[in-house]
Amino acid sequence: MGRTQPPVEEREVNDRIRTDIAHNARVWNHWLGGKDNYPVDREVGNHVTGLYPSIGLVARADRAFLGRAVTLLAGELGIRQFLDVGTGLPTAENTHEVAQRIAPDSRIVYVDNDPIVLAHARALLTGTASGATEYIDADAHEPEAIVRSVSPTLDLERPVAVMMLGILNFVLDTDHARSIVRTLMDAVPSGSYLVLTHPTLELGGEGNAEAMRFWNENATPPIRTRSREEFVSFLDGLEVLEPGVVSCARWRHDPATEGQSPTVAQFGAVGRKP
Repeated sequence: MGRTQPPVEEREVNDRIRTDIAHNARVWNHWLGGKDNYPVDREVGNHVTGLYPSIGLVARADRAFLGRAVTLLAGELGIRQFLDVGTGLPTAENTHEVAQRIAPDSRIVYVDNDPIVLAHARALLTGTASGATEYIDADAHEPEAIVRSVSPTLDLERPVAVMMLGILNFVLDTDHARSIVRTLMDAVPSGSYLVLTHPTLELGGEGNAEAMRFWNENATPPIRTRSREEFVSFLDGLEVLEPGVVSCARWRHDPATEGQSPTVAQFGAVGRKP
């Protein structure tokens, strides 16, 4: 019996996957201890770690921040809709897992344009029967297309938590990054939330400059850091929840349950649309 050919869509996705250059989603997966990466990703990831040894801590702190933010939103704040832009590869404690564990009727739309993330989309599309989990193959640089694609999974007449963790750092022009945020937040009603993380050379991250230069010469997509002032500008017009703009490792971190967590050079904040 001949081997069955994969569906056309799957073949097209596979054709987009490059194994000759490191890619952010796969390197991030490597830093988190995952297996969905290639030798080039591990080589570049390990070199970056040699230049900036705390990068693994940043990756884990960002994931823990996601868990705390979604727990607050789905629990105390009663949010039932999540738009997660820049999904990355599935690991433990994805947005839908955290939200639907608290509120099984939560509805989540993931957005990414990385072909290997798309190839793993089925792993993300396993939610509760009473909720919904969907994946959109779209580019964060085109927020209008994202807004058009979220229906019918999300009802934009009801509050939505827009999750943008470690994604605006791949939008190199700051004005364009602000425009992306504004477009997404203009599309959701009062009572919605914006959840952000972003790398910085502040908070002890000065040593990351050389690692970022190496990344931009050897991996894709290119990346940049931003200052506190630039990060705060993404939250313009929003009510920033306590404790404000801090290292994501310190945002509502509870040492009693999570242990001690060192400050990492990654801003984190949550803002509410009034």
